Amino acid sequence: MSSQIMLIKAIRAGKLTDVKAALDAGEPVELDDGNGEPGLAMGIACFMGHAEIVRELAQRGAHVNLADNRLPTSPLSMAIRGKRTEVVRTLLELGATLPEGMECGLTENEVMIACWKAQRAGLTVQEELEPVALPDIEEIDMTGCAGTDTLVLEADALRMAKDMR
Repeated sequence: MSSQIMLIKAIRAGKLTDVKAALDAGEPVELDDGNGEPGLAMGIACFMGHAEIVRELAQRGAHVNLADNRLPTSPLSMAIRGKRTEVVRTLLELGATLPEGMECGLTENEVMIACWKAQRAGLTVQEELEPVALPDIEEIDMTGCAGTDTLVLEADALRMAKDMR
């Protein structure tokens, strides 16, 4: 059996170790769908809802963005059509761009936090914006609150700073 078929079967079954083995054997991460469009492996993983496989494929060089993520073959569209909100979140954390007005199944806060994680990891495409003087934002001293999840606070602060532009 060819390694390409093995990779597709491993992705469909959600077997991360088999996916890694096929990729380690030299199977390209950007499989062609037969019509000259790469991204078959990532598309299947997104539609089937295998977030850990999506992360592995992205780490190995698979694209998480297309020129237009509204296209039905984009990884983001595949995850949305499959109603895989965890994969949508994963794609956003990996730097996928959510087109304006596109419903993805996540709340505004969840989208903002996922995009913030991508930005923090340096995985987003930075737009050229003119410098804007941001207002002073009060820093909260959380030393007495060990173990507190501050992602929601950080997301609210980011949203407030963005709205003030």
